[in-house]
Amino acid sequence: MNRELAFVMVTPHTLAKSRTGGVIARYLARTDLNFVGARLFNPSPALIQEYAHSIRHSDGVPEVNTLIADYILKNFGVNEKTGRHHRVMLLLFEGIDAIAKIWRVTGPARVRAECGETVRETYGEYVQDPDGTVRYFEPAVLIAPTLERAKRTLTVWKRYAESDGGLVQSSVVFPEGNIERTLVMLKPDNFRVPSLRTGSIIDVLSGAGLRIIGIKKFKMTVAQAEQFYGPVVDALSKKFKDIGTDRAVAALSKEFGFDVPAEPCRTLCESLGSVFAKWQFESIIEFMTGYRPGRILEEDKENVAREECLALVYEGIDAVAKIREILGTTDPSKARPGSVRREFGSNIMVNAAHASDSAENARREMEIIQVGADNITPWITQYYS
Repeated sequence: MNRELAFVMVTPHTLAKSRTGGVIARYLARTDLNFVGARLFNPSPALIQEYAHSIRHSDGVPEVNTLIADYILKNFGVNEKTGRHHRVMLLLFEGIDAIAKIWRVTGPARVRAECGETVRETYGEYVQDPDGTVRYFEPAVLIAPTLERAKRTLTVWKRYAESDGGLVQSSVVFPEGNIERTLVMLKPDNFRVPSLRTGSIIDVLSGAGLRIIGIKKFKMTVAQAEQFYGPVVDALSKKFKDIGTDRAVAALSKEFGFDVPAEPCRTLCESLGSVFAKWQFESIIEFMTGYRPGRILEEDKENVAREECLALVYEGIDAVAKIREILGTTDPSKARPGSVRREFGSNIMVNAAHASDSAENARREMEIIQVGADNITPWITQYYS
């Protein structure tokens, strides 16, 4: 059994219909593969032509290859209504027999009717006239049925990863309004075991009516996490004065057997605020990276990272407020039913996802984690150099 790198290419139609979350959920829950890379593309005419040519002259059934190649030429280019390029999402999965496992979850291009077992049977379409002519074809995703096809395809897309990929333009033209970009980061608790969580959260977020214009699968380094979460330290220190006072009064009153006044407890908690903030800050960094910063040498912080995250950039009218409303309050126990944090969070720190609280902070956070940087090329090079 060999370790392989497989891909799933989410089509413009699937992205436009906000079916991305459901598609991702299938692959994460129904395989034991590692989800290692993700990148959005606005495919250029050169990439589209090269990819279609590669499919048309690949191994496999010639009729199917022609069907897929023609589909790529017709649907991957410019949106005729808006004049903007379509979006294509490339996902990378690594593991033993990855090509075959992705194929089983995806299903063949010629979709069976009245069945939803595979991704294509659920999200794709294949309609024929009585004479056998294909009237409508939507594969939902494109994959490689063989190792050779995976190598050829990923080698092509790797060459365009920088020029055509990263933070892309949506094919949708939004009406007049406050157009914003905001960052959502799915936290490590979503990737500990194979599950539907990641895809389900993306599916819930689709209710905001926004468009995904960037995606990156990555591991946050200690240095990135310290910079990312640095602004919370002062807030934690000030917050402890209130939450600590109430708990100190209750604990000391129970211990000593008389009602302890609040004022001396408040004074104590004011002096302990910085201690609490440092401890909590280090706990956040450890959760996000797998390492406690106080135990890491300063020169190593740029490189050490263990826990997995997924960054998504959304664009649209009032994007910041819409995403934060769907996520819910920081404390999952106080979030409204149906919100992401109420459904998937455990506590204030392990609460499924982070979302920027302003467009300005979104820009700062995206820069820290380099959300547009190409991290699929190293994986493709490693397997298909």
